[in-house]
Amino acid sequence: MVDVLSQGEIDALLAALSSGEMDAEELKKEETQKKVRAYDFKRALRFSKDHIRSLTRIHENFARYLTTYFSAQLRTFVQINVVQVEQLPYDEFIRSIPKMTILNIFEAEPLEGRMVLEVHPNVAYAMLDRLLGGTGSAPTKVTALTEIETTIMERIFSRTFDSLQEAWKTVLDIEPRLEAMETNPQFMQIVSPNETIALISLSTKIGDTTGMINLCIPHVVLEPIMARLSTHQWFTSEKKSRAPEEIDALRLRVTKAELPIIAELGESRINVAEFLGLSVGDVISLNKPVKEGLSIRVGEKLKFMGSPGMVRDRVAVQIDEIVNEGVEEIDE
Repeated sequence: MVDVLSQGEIDALLAALSSGEMDAEELKKEETQKKVRAYDFKRALRFSKDHIRSLTRIHENFARYLTTYFSAQLRTFVQINVVQVEQLPYDEFIRSIPKMTILNIFEAEPLEGRMVLEVHPNVAYAMLDRLLGGTGSAPTKVTALTEIETTIMERIFSRTFDSLQEAWKTVLDIEPRLEAMETNPQFMQIVSPNETIALISLSTKIGDTTGMINLCIPHVVLEPIMARLSTHQWFTSEKKSRAPEEIDALRLRVTKAELPIIAELGESRINVAEFLGLSVGDVISLNKPVKEGLSIRVGEKLKFMGSPGMVRDRVAVQIDEIVNEGVEEIDE
């Protein structure tokens, strides 16, 4: 990666060159020499920029779904946004989160392995306070959860995985489910300390309370589907073919669908006084001659032309002409 100098560094470099503290010729010689860059094998870069961009897009949708879900559940102002998507060792993630926090450990079939949704105590306790009838304020002191509080939090956070499932549909149909909830990071060891993880950080605001929600996804979990996280694969919609039994079931349902068929002899317009004065034996003139065919409609669409008749002492209509698709009847 090419280092980019800040404006302050550029100004300092120009000042040193103008004052004679640095020689331009020496800088040129240094550029020609081979440079050695230190590489930390504990921070192995296993996610490309393409993968990071795809994960960002996926979890921006996740943030929008979470905002809608929490707003409905808590009945208050909620705002959640993706702040950063980065890769780092699992051990560094554990050391960066509070000693007392809410850790939702979950799996997402068909992916193999466990992931973590870490919720900052300010956010988690604000949700709990709101659900129990409070204003949604953050606690002054974080204490251990009671059994009732644990049950409430498990219920609300287990439903957040529906939003995660919806956000991942463009890449893979996953079925996330909550396995356990922990409060001490030291008791949670889902991968080895040096394993690279993708950390998705979501800034969360609930009323006046702010905090972070972090989603930790180990590289070993995403490794089988890394190809799907590339940009061209992410935007390609897979064409799903229907199974033969689905086609047969669909055909059967269509054949049983009922449609109204109407044979119109013609139309006529009369005023209200004429309508009220109708009696047995009166004749109403239609807008079509007797010899002209009948308009046969399926639903509201004109589909056939026919002629009236009798079949076994019952009134019937014989189809004489099929009207082409898309042709509408023209009023005269």
